[in-house]
Amino acid sequence: MSQRIKYIISELKDQYTIEDGNRPWIIGFSGGKDSTALLQLVWCALKELDSEQLVRDIFVICNDTLVENPIVVNYVDKVLTKIQQSATEQGLPVKVQKTIPRLEDSFWVNVVGRGYPVPNNAFRWCTDKMKIKPTARFITEQVAENGEAIILIGTRSAESQQRAKSIKKHEIRGKRLTKHPHHVNTFVYSPIKELMLEEVWFIINTVSSPWGSDNSELFQIYADASADDYECPTMVADKNHTSCGQSRFGCWTCTVVKEDKSMSALISNGNEWMKPLLSLRENMVNQRNVSENRLPYRRNGQKAVTDDGHNLGTYAPHYKAKLLEEILQAQKELQETNEEINLINNQEMVAIQVIWNRDLNFEYKVSDIYNRVYNKELDMETIDQKLEKEITLLKSVCSEDLKDYNLIQELLTLQKNKALLNRKLGLKDDMERVIEKYLKAI
Repeated sequence: MSQRIKYIISELKDQYTIEDGNRPWIIGFSGGKDSTALLQLVWCALKELDSEQLVRDIFVICNDTLVENPIVVNYVDKVLTKIQQSATEQGLPVKVQKTIPRLEDSFWVNVVGRGYPVPNNAFRWCTDKMKIKPTARFITEQVAENGEAIILIGTRSAESQQRAKSIKKHEIRGKRLTKHPHHVNTFVYSPIKELMLEEVWFIINTVSSPWGSDNSELFQIYADASADDYECPTMVADKNHTSCGQSRFGCWTCTVVKEDKSMSALISNGNEWMKPLLSLRENMVNQRNVSENRLPYRRNGQKAVTDDGHNLGTYAPHYKAKLLEEILQAQKELQETNEEINLINNQEMVAIQVIWNRDLNFEYKVSDIYNRVYNKELDMETIDQKLEKEITLLKSVCSEDLKDYNLIQELLTLQKNKALLNRKLGLKDDMERVIEKYLKAI
């Protein structure tokens, strides 16, 4: 197995020193076993090169969806800090970059604000908004600056038949690099694609972390997150190192999978403070397709009702308000254990209020819900006061003609929403559609 590792390191050295204009390497780093093993091997390869050969930049990119498993987030943040510090101390051209979704693409802004039903296999809107777009923006910037870029991924054929087919589909026989299926002038390099699970754990458990992390902490996270039906029989180093690597970590809010086995196992193995997360996730799953929680139309106005009268549109205002209260209640419970945990941030809550206003949903206020849960004042009072003054002024100008009032209010909140979310593109078209709808109703 050690010879196999040496071969991969040798290949990495060869590829790094190829004269190709020093196209930057971009390594997708999740902090999991595969990306950790990949980065360790790349690091080892760099350490075997002379300083004058270290001319190619390597970007370690970590995407935070803002709804990641808190245990993993805490671990990854510590690791990223050590990676950057050690790279600087060791004189390596490694730079850490963390990406997050834009405010308008965050999970809670879309679910609680816009009323998108939580994702399932038929409507999996989250992956593109929260994972693909943030990383794609960084890749695009690097390609624009350097002409081309190479993405190193820790994908392995042994992970699943689907992964194996995907790797085989895009690979070019006899070549290490393959063209990226979606990004122009971007190539993909998969150095560890042939490694088995046991070999990945062998690297993590026997090769000391070159940036000074304690890999046993990563191993323990996987071990704690391994549910009863995952097998961990294979010895990879010694009696203390079993191969508990089948656990999957991702967003704790993920409703695409039927059951979050990793989080359930973590709770069973001593992390009982995470129970509010599991409970909230289960509630979102159970309440997703309740007709009373949904509107009979989608955000684009398209009718969404089944033949038997079941609503399939966006979430209704009362359910969005109820869900926000459940999120804040869960957050409050978690903060009793760790006050730094935030399930939803202030920017998201402000954005949610703006979207509710735009949708003419004035019955529920984010500040009222927050104050009810926390029994204290959220700093949104000035927003509410200003809104009330605008409503009073508009109503007095429009006299008794509520249609005019609704039109002006909708146009104003539309502009505010675009401005807050830094998304002014398409504002003119949106305003024209609102006015056209108004004229048709006359």
